[in-house]
Amino acid sequence: MRGTVIVAGTRGPAEVHGVHGAQGLTRWACLARRPGLLGNWEAVEWASLPPGGVSGEHLHTRTEEVYVLLTGRGEIILDGRPHPVEAGDVVLTGLGTTHGLRNAGTEALDWLVIEMPALPRLRTPILRHAVVTNLRRVGPIDPGAVLTGPLRHLELVRLRAGQRVELAADATEHTVFVTAGRGRAAAADVRVPLEPGRSVTLPLGSSASFTAGNDGLEYVHAVLTVPPSEHPGELR
Repeated sequence: MRGTVIVAGTRGPAEVHGVHGAQGLTRWACLARRPGLLGNWEAVEWASLPPGGVSGEHLHTRTEEVYVLLTGRGEIILDGRPHPVEAGDVVLTGLGTTHGLRNAGTEALDWLVIEMPALPRLRTPILRHAVVTNLRRVGPIDPGAVLTGPLRHLELVRLRAGQRVELAADATEHTVFVTAGRGRAAAADVRVPLEPGRSVTLPLGSSASFTAGNDGLEYVHAVLTVPPSEHPGELR
């Protein structure tokens, strides 16, 4: 798997009607899924609601979920209580929490979804089972303060023109989702142009460099730990 990268984007998304029982349309694209990865991911997805659109309230009985708001403003309903949200906000939704999302603005409300199964031994909801914070204001966060699963780093990264970052998926897997600017990613003999809406996921054992273009580069970076038993070459 060394050198493997998963490249996806939001161009040509699917149109999904009636998400979680709500009327209306949601645009949706899958960026990465558990097949091809060794970490305990469920999926990494992108979704978009038009003005007034709703993603219906639903209960999380098996998985934990992270929303990263990318554009617009809206209202997240957590266990029946509304909370205003805007671009840059992160919603950490633990097991046993009900949530839904409404676009309360005049432009599309886009968000990134990271969903993971909760750890089997921790299927009882923990005390802080839902939190709203803002990556632009607070910087990197450790979702482990709320979630039981393996997502252990979430950050909004800004690179200056020409700046380069190296990522290695040694005991972790990485997803990068571009929110602004342009640049390029390089992994082994693969060269990937970067633009808003493009994602690059690094499975365990791979590595890549990310270089900002002339106008800089901004991206969401999620890091998920992989148990040693899942590392290539180890006995199972």
